Amino acid sequence: MAAPPRRRPPPSAASAAAVLPLLALFMAGAPGGVRALTCLCSDCKQANSTCETDGACMVSVFNLDGVKHHVRTCIPEAKLIPAGKPFYCLSSEDLRNTHCCYSDFCNKIDLMVPSGHLKDNEPPSSWGPVELVAVIAGPVFLVFVVVIIVVFVFHHHQRVYHNRQRLDMEDPSCEMCLSKDKTLQDLVYDLSTSGSGSGLPLFVQRTVARTIVLQEIIGKGRFGEVWRGRWRGGDVAVKIFSSREERSWFREAEIYQTVMLRHENILGFIAADNKDNGTWTQLWLVSDYHEHGSLFDYLNRYTVTIEGMIKLALSAASGLAHLHMEIVGTQGKPGIAHRDLKSKNILVKKNGTCAIADLGLAVRHDSVTDTIDIAPNQRVGTKRYGSTVLCPEPSCCLQHQLPALCLPFTAGSC
Repeated sequence: MAAPPRRRPPPSAASAAAVLPLLALFMAGAPGGVRALTCLCSDCKQANSTCETDGACMVSVFNLDGVKHHVRTCIPEAKLIPAGKPFYCLSSEDLRNTHCCYSDFCNKIDLMVPSGHLKDNEPPSSWGPVELVAVIAGPVFLVFVVVIIVVFVFHHHQRVYHNRQRLDMEDPSCEMCLSKDKTLQDLVYDLSTSGSGSGLPLFVQRTVARTIVLQEIIGKGRFGEVWRGRWRGGDVAVKIFSSREERSWFREAEIYQTVMLRHENILGFIAADNKDNGTWTQLWLVSDYHEHGSLFDYLNRYTVTIEGMIKLALSAASGLAHLHMEIVGTQGKPGIAHRDLKSKNILVKKNGTCAIADLGLAVRHDSVTDTIDIAPNQRVGTKRYGSTVLCPEPSCCLQHQLPALCLPFTAGSC
């Protein structure tokens, strides 16, 4: 009878332990087999400062603010490009020393800091790209600004020099007229008393008008606006006409500049000019400023005594008489009719006297040819202050409302 087959005993634990390394080597050498590489990792605190990769271990050292720093990490195989000399494994001559290796914990070694950081114990530079750009661009920008300022100042002085030359050429007396110590009253008085009495020369008018600073609007009318302006510490009134009222502006400026017209009871004319404000052309008429305003406003605000009333009436009549008067001579003055005299066109001065204003509708009489130059505009005076012939109804005329204005022999019919 044959003996039964003997059963082989199970492999012992020692035999299994001996076989496992061989199996691991076999798996690593087999096609498609992958072996994980264990490396030290500076930033992997939760994994015992280790990491696993299919690529390489890397160690890098650099100097920051005089302190040596080591960085240890894992580089995946996909990032090891180009093959043979990966970018991650390259060292910088003076900034960083880097080394890659391919065995477990091979990045445990300590590398030397690049010599450029420790040479002569020189402290490392803390300037980054922004600081370097600022250091380079700062001086360039300052030089550019200085050049711009120099060019601007040069052109400004050239412009002032040429303007002054032209000013002296056109009117040699302008330097005297516009000296800094002269006020507006001195300027007007000097040029009106030493000249024809018609006001400032044209070039001086333009110079004064273009240096006036408007302060506030003080009135409006059909012609435009009236502003209070400042010139060399003094107040002036600026009547601004709209561009469609050019004829009225030109006519009033022409009348104001009539020879021998200046009188203490006629509004003092200073300048006429046109200014471009960027949107439209403004037509300026500059005259004396009287803070009390018109006689109409003054009588509505204040109560006048009998002496004050006589003073107002006498000064208004004096101004009107000078306006009507004809002065015969080489530099004579023609007779002028106001044609729109009313309480709103008479201003009250500080001393309680009147000054006749608004000569836009005035006409001049030439006694030689016996003609009247009437301006070519459609404006007419205020009917209420006109003759009874012009009133559509007698009640609208001021003469019918104030019997004192009627003649004695017509008192019953007023």
